[in-house]
Amino acid sequence: MKILYARISSISQHMDRQLINENEFSHIVTDRCSGSIGFFDREGGKAILKLLSKSAISSLHVISIDRLGRNLKDILNTIEFFTSKRIPIHFISQGLTTLDSQGNESSICALMVGILASVAQIERSQILERQMEGIKIAKMKGDVFMGRKPGTKEDTLSFLNKPKNKQALEYIKRGYPLNEISAIVGLHSNTLTKIRKLGIKN
Repeated sequence: MKILYARISSISQHMDRQLINENEFSHIVTDRCSGSIGFFDREGGKAILKLLSKSAISSLHVISIDRLGRNLKDILNTIEFFTSKRIPIHFISQGLTTLDSQGNESSICALMVGILASVAQIERSQILERQMEGIKIAKMKGDVFMGRKPGTKEDTLSFLNKPKNKQALEYIKRGYPLNEISAIVGLHSNTLTKIRKLGIKN
């Protein structure tokens, strides 16, 4: 099954540009969310994961790399996960495919993806930097932004109920290997070990 994936960040944006030659695809999956959200944490990503578990996907197609995400680590983890399943990802605008016709990794694609994904992450960092500058200006004007109070500790329940941690615990209980869960959820192996220790005990 050829899957076309499209993502926009806000309702004001349009997906038309991404849905080119849509009749060529067996299924279209869309997301309306920030690219900073991990691929498999999105509703569309979860739908694709279900299809993957049924071995129903032969290839994934996206208009460009930044639609896959804007976090370099998550983009690379997502590509690595699909590669481990021998499923190629086609980046239409860039004319790149992660696997060749023999199912081998494309070194040129890996290089280009790394560069372009880095650019996407830099753009994301610049957005965050502008947001931080806005917060700094607001503080100077007297607005207050409260975070966690210094010295406070997060209890086990709060830790395990974080969306990513909760999702990771579900995969752990279902017997998924930690390295695969790391690729799906985007959490470090140390965090997953802590989740397994606290979650299974509770």
